[in-house]
Amino acid sequence: MIRRKELSSVELTRYYIGRIERFDAALNAVVVRDFERALEAARASDRLLAQGKRSGPLHGLPMTIKESFDVEGLPTTLGVPEQRDNIARSDAEVVRRLKAAGAHFLGKTNVPLRLADWQTYNDIYGTTNNPWDTGRSPGGSSGGSAAALAAGLTALEFGSDVGGSIRNPSHFCGTYGHKPTYGIVPATGHGPRGVLTAQDLNVVGPLARSAADLELALDAVAGPDASQSPAWKLALPAARVRRLRDLRVAIWPGEPGVPTSAEVSSRVQEAGAALARAGVTVSDVARPEVPATELLDTYLNLLASSGLANLPDDFYRGNQRFAAELDPADQSPLAVLSRARVLDHRSWADHDEARARYRLRWRAFFEDWDVMLCPVHGTTAFVHDQRPKHRRVVPVDAGPTSHYDHYFWVGLATLPYLPSTAFPSGLSSQGLPIGLQAIGPEYGDRTTIAVARLVAQEFGGFQVPSGFRA
Repeated sequence: MIRRKELSSVELTRYYIGRIERFDAALNAVVVRDFERALEAARASDRLLAQGKRSGPLHGLPMTIKESFDVEGLPTTLGVPEQRDNIARSDAEVVRRLKAAGAHFLGKTNVPLRLADWQTYNDIYGTTNNPWDTGRSPGGSSGGSAAALAAGLTALEFGSDVGGSIRNPSHFCGTYGHKPTYGIVPATGHGPRGVLTAQDLNVVGPLARSAADLELALDAVAGPDASQSPAWKLALPAARVRRLRDLRVAIWPGEPGVPTSAEVSSRVQEAGAALARAGVTVSDVARPEVPATELLDTYLNLLASSGLANLPDDFYRGNQRFAAELDPADQSPLAVLSRARVLDHRSWADHDEARARYRLRWRAFFEDWDVMLCPVHGTTAFVHDQRPKHRRVVPVDAGPTSHYDHYFWVGLATLPYLPSTAFPSGLSSQGLPIGLQAIGPEYGDRTTIAVARLVAQEFGGFQVPSGFRA
């Protein structure tokens, strides 16, 4: 509409500013606001278009971005009170590329403390609520991103994902989210202040209200960073399929020992049945030759040693006291995470070698199948619970589970560096979104996004939460 001059960038920017001012008091999603600079950028976009020029595929588009990305002149705190006054002096690489594509930023969206939760709250900005039920979590760590998108406070978002932090909020809030293949989108300028090295497992990627928007955003930012660009270029393969009936889909509704609600598992099965009726080749038994328990153990060890291990001692104190009470033979996720924090390099290398073997087995699996459909999380959005994570109880059907029991589904794609697109599949019996994820082969990002688009034809895609339709 901007390109056809049916709507100006200024009009659209003012529209979103109005929605933030009207609706965000109930959500607390857009916690850093930069409205004046956004309007200045919008006016510049309109002047450029009047001259017959466009800055790029996102010309004139207002958007928001996760608080953990540097935006010049705005705070980047990760919710850490001691970093309250940390003002970014330059843009993160993703921000720079989005601006080069024509977008501008209304502000930044809320995160959990140090991006380490499936809830979104911190002592600087407070708690973000789910637009489907404000008494529930929007997910994390890109919880503010998904909440703002679902409520129509922004046109596009960017988040990060090492433990499901794009896919989990997309599932909880009913949006789309894409976890790219590891390394194809530069993460420079994202995360803790001054960190120069790329974090193992972690990726940055888009959240949106349609699969088409995910691909548009990914195309704007994917490619080598400045240090790599003299040597290599990225050429993602085209999507394997364009029509539903050409798809080969494996479904993984549940796994023994992995707490997953009957309703979430059933939705995966319903998706498979609907696709089969549309002519898709579907299997509910095809699996990569990767033992589930070993995969989870490897993921948890690498997750804790390369990601959570960067957190300060005070963050772990509550978990350490709890871990000291554990039986040494305990192999629960919490026990594994606690031990992995002090993983020696030889042990890390052994887990890295195991990951390499799993990557090869996934690669062989995707010679026969285009994507794997499975849950994102074992439950729909849960009620706010801000106790220490080892004290939290996540209800799954009739039984209580631990926060730490829910890493399996997100780890399936994260550990072997695979792309995964989360997409809405409709609502639960409680009226809460249920998202699924399409996992594909390495560098098969266009395929997983295309599958999310095709599946939306069967499920109807994004829905606006009832309180935010006006």
